[in-house]
Amino acid sequence: MTALLKLSGLIDAFTRWTGKRLAWLILVAVIISAVNAIVRKTFDTSSNSWLELQWVLFSIVFLLCSSWTLLDNEHIRIDIVNAMLPKQMRNVIDLVGHLFFLIPLTVVMIITGVPFFLRSFQINEQSGNAGGLPQWPAKSLIMIGFAMLLVQAISELIKRIAIMRGMIPDPHESQVSALEAEVEHLVEAIEKK
Repeated sequence: MTALLKLSGLIDAFTRWTGKRLAWLILVAVIISAVNAIVRKTFDTSSNSWLELQWVLFSIVFLLCSSWTLLDNEHIRIDIVNAMLPKQMRNVIDLVGHLFFLIPLTVVMIITGVPFFLRSFQINEQSGNAGGLPQWPAKSLIMIGFAMLLVQAISELIKRIAIMRGMIPDPHESQVSALEAEVEHLVEAIEKK
């Protein structure tokens, strides 16, 4: 189990490093969107390439940062119900969810995503819009994103088993969700007034 925990640590480090860098593409997409809107309104011209680039950049962040979201325990769940459950039950739910739902989903998406990408790559599929971008790079994001999510799910599974065995502390036990932190911040601001 020690070797698996070391592997999990390497996966986590790669996921965090990748996520922190790719998240900046949201800013790039916003800048491109703003410049494109200004050019369109000012000069009454636009480019499908720039519009499609915004979509691709958002897709990169959404698909390739999903593993970072899982790592930081910020994925969607019913927090109200989850918080009321005993710790052991939450561990079992995470274990079963990762093992029987998340991992099989990622495997199916990779298996179906690879031929989807390869067909597009082989024919050098281009956008149906005039002046648009090639489609195969965007289609590759599906298999890459789900492969990264699969690897991170395996890391989470390793850590959850180690937590249940008492080998490591739960890194998310005292974690406050982003929504809870925002609510606390707002309550503090209101109380100061």
